[in-house]
Amino acid sequence: MPLVSVVMGSKSDTEALKPTLEVLDKLGISYEVNVISAHRNPERVRQYGLEAQNQGIEVIIAAAGGAAHLPGVLASWTTLPVIGVPLATSELTGIDALLSIVQMPAGIPVATVAVGKAGAKNAAYLAAEILGLKHDDIRKAYQEYRKDLQGDN
Repeated sequence: MPLVSVVMGSKSDTEALKPTLEVLDKLGISYEVNVISAHRNPERVRQYGLEAQNQGIEVIIAAAGGAAHLPGVLASWTTLPVIGVPLATSELTGIDALLSIVQMPAGIPVATVAVGKAGAKNAAYLAAEILGLKHDDIRKAYQEYRKDLQGDN
């Protein structure tokens, strides 16, 4: 059963989320991938947000560009942690998405990572930190990764 749901608004976002999936694989974290547009199919986003926890999901990573509503809309329908990944899909190179995701109203938080490849990776690492509070195998895998980073100085 997947612990993480990686959600994107369009299939065209797949390439930008490859680093997220690679990190989840490397750390042995089970995940599912969903394409759900907050603008084209808001009812499906609502249903997904309401049902994710009952499906065993513990963290949602939601990526969006431009107006970037997907992470916030999902967060409005669930109390699971939502990590927003701003994508550089417009002429504003992701700054618009970053500001849209990070400026959530009080009470509906979305953890926000950087635009680009580092942000896509950090979304998975943040998910590992969250999951590591409950899952020893994930915590140990993430600790090993962090220990290996020390050799990269």
